[in-house]
Amino acid sequence: MAKVKISSEAIKRALKKKKYDYAESIAEYIWNGFDAKASEVKIIIKSNEIGNISELAVSDNGHGISSQSKFEPIFESEKEIISSKSSRASSVVHGKDGIGRLTFFTFANSVTWSTVYEDINTKEKLKYTIKVTSDNLDDWKASDPTPCDDKIGTTVVFSNIHTITYQNFEGDIQKFLCSEFAWFLELNSDKKYSLTINGKKLNYHSEIVGDIEEFKHPIDSHSFNIKFIRWNKRLNNEYSRFYLIDSTGDERLTSTTTLNNKADQFFHSIFIKSSFFDKIEDIYLYEKPLFRGVEGETVYRELKRFIDLYLRKKRKPFLKKASDELVELFESKGIFPTFSNDTWQHYRKVELKEVLKEIYQAEPKVFSDLSLEQKKIFVHFLNLIIDSGERDRLFNILGEIISLDPSDLDQLSKSLKVAKLTNMIKTIKLIEDRFIVIEELRRLVFDKKLKANESHIQRFIENHYWIFGEQYHLVTAEEPKFEKALRRYIFHLKGEKSSISISHPDKLGEMDIFMVRKLTAPNLISNIVVELKHPEVNLGEKELSQVKKYMRVILSQDEFNASNRHWTFILVGNGFDSTGYIEGELASKNGEPHLVFSNNKYKIYVMTWSEIFTEFDVKHHFLYEKLQIERDLFVIEGSTSEEIVEISRENSAVQPSAIAIPE
Repeated sequence: MAKVKISSEAIKRALKKKKYDYAESIAEYIWNGFDAKASEVKIIIKSNEIGNISELAVSDNGHGISSQSKFEPIFESEKEIISSKSSRASSVVHGKDGIGRLTFFTFANSVTWSTVYEDINTKEKLKYTIKVTSDNLDDWKASDPTPCDDKIGTTVVFSNIHTITYQNFEGDIQKFLCSEFAWFLELNSDKKYSLTINGKKLNYHSEIVGDIEEFKHPIDSHSFNIKFIRWNKRLNNEYSRFYLIDSTGDERLTSTTTLNNKADQFFHSIFIKSSFFDKIEDIYLYEKPLFRGVEGETVYRELKRFIDLYLRKKRKPFLKKASDELVELFESKGIFPTFSNDTWQHYRKVELKEVLKEIYQAEPKVFSDLSLEQKKIFVHFLNLIIDSGERDRLFNILGEIISLDPSDLDQLSKSLKVAKLTNMIKTIKLIEDRFIVIEELRRLVFDKKLKANESHIQRFIENHYWIFGEQYHLVTAEEPKFEKALRRYIFHLKGEKSSISISHPDKLGEMDIFMVRKLTAPNLISNIVVELKHPEVNLGEKELSQVKKYMRVILSQDEFNASNRHWTFILVGNGFDSTGYIEGELASKNGEPHLVFSNNKYKIYVMTWSEIFTEFDVKHHFLYEKLQIERDLFVIEGSTSEEIVEISRENSAVQPSAIAIPE
């Protein structure tokens, strides 16, 4: 009988401090087998119908535990001494604290090792057993070694199992073992290393392999067989690394990749096999240079450069998808500023999203460990800088607060410029499409051969109500009566479904276009009602009286008349009748163009289509010149009024349809 050098309670405290659970404990026994040069480790489980485990064992075909080493004192194991020679230059030794063999107390009351090893002097195979109980971790009993003909290896049998059931092995334990051993089994796949549970190989491919690619890459006269694996979850205690494997299948060197620990969930391993690595001499395994001679060092540098470029290429689509998911998450969490649903605001929001994606793809760490409030502040700050046009300043700020490789900095700079260019192209396309809309509307109104009626113009404007005001929501168009319009209006402003009714005698009137816009500063609700007349109808007292009826209906409803509401009514036609009535109303206002009625909350305007087109042309004259726009190119040449209306729906300047109340 022999004793280790610290007490049982001290051992338990040391193990609990490392927070071992039963899955980690079982993994330690598997690692002990692989560290003993085993090529196969088997987990054997016997259980009853309800999953209670009657027998659990871990068996390996490693070199066994020699009687000379047996159980060295805790924290002074043979593996500790070996591994201290390197700062993780290879993966051949896992355990180093000498404590893994005693972690069984997390799921069993006792453990027995049966080990067969070969005596280094006599070459005779010897067998003996070691037993430890959870009550006395500092007290282990070993039998005397006896000659045998059994296969070399070790079987660890656990007794009085608690805490775990067979279902755990089918669930969380198996998942843990996949994350623990997948990379190691891949590293030694040429050697046919295996880990089985009741005869079935650990199926880590379906559990954690997200992407795999194998190919050959030549450098000078050397050929490298490369296997890339992207893991869809983080590996346990293993970084993203590359592994150099010689022609016999032995690992000669490992190191972290340049994309390790980038906070982007791009977990990966890359295995490189070549006879070129046979040239790594053992004396250089833990120091540099690795290869004697200029040629070897040159090839190795070129290989590392290729692997870095390859990984960055593989990472791009992964980051693209991840950045899309990030933006979707930000939107669902209400992190973005508020944008209205008009086309201009849409492009502003799209641009902000694109810049966010580009920053994430350049350096995901920018977004890691931020609280919800910090994310909101960051995104709002970003939006302000984009709006101010200070993209170069944004780039300088990011360069100061995050650490990027020169290649990443260059890529981010290019991407931000591309995002700006992309947005410019989209904006120019929008401007061009608005010109097309105006030219086609001109045809509907003035080309008598098209025989356009009030319905054609109504439906055309319904798709392009920006002509009468930017950043508005369409409440109704043509069909709904005042009661339905009011219900939609209340739902849009308050989110409330209302069954309100109107008692005014003119409540059956139908507004052609009814739009609303909420202004946050000042707190104002701006409303526009447009009455469109047939191109051949000349405007007079009758048509203006119809608009005033709409105004009186609205005046009669408190819901339409809160103190922060303002109303604009616009009557539009091709010309005025011969009575001079409209001209008299316009002259009486003696000031603001097109105004015929005004108080502090309501205004009525009368406009001809010629005046609307002229104002558009004057407002956009600068763009006509700078963009060298040819108006003749904007005519779609729809042969009928109906075709022109339908084609207008496919234009990028088209706006969202009317507000709908969900059922």
